[in-house]
Amino acid sequence: MFAKTLLCIFLLMLLVTAHAQHATPTAPLPTSEQNVQSVKQDQEMIAAAIAVAQKVDKNKTGEVWDAASAVAKSVSTRDAFVKQITKDRQSLGTVISRTVTVVTHSQSNGSQSIPAGMYISVHFNTQFSKTKQPVRELVSFHQDADRVWRLAGYSVR
Repeated sequence: MFAKTLLCIFLLMLLVTAHAQHATPTAPLPTSEQNVQSVKQDQEMIAAAIAVAQKVDKNKTGEVWDAASAVAKSVSTRDAFVKQITKDRQSLGTVISRTVTVVTHSQSNGSQSIPAGMYISVHFNTQFSKTKQPVRELVSFHQDADRVWRLAGYSVR
């Protein structure tokens, strides 16, 4: 049950981020100061996503859960989260390389089974020792009410 629910949330998050990537901008173009802030935020989120992925690499998934957003914690228990990610990662082997492919920004109004709010997702192509091709690794963050970005989800597919 947990795996299906988690998979559903991740797939819906991907749909939201894909929509956000292809949406036609309706606001004026950002100023150079806004561009600098956006680049800085993306760099911070990439660093945070790498830190999450490295904790998972070191079997510290419980620590990842402990710092997660209430959005992530509303999906399942800590034990189920750790068990699912451990299971997903065991078949892949150790990390050989991890490359950021894209950072996406999206907003959910809560109508697509994704809790309302702002999300940033960092997508990696990750090469594992037991895979021939790189695997998509996704680390997503939700901006909580206190305006702090916290983990919303982690997946490898």
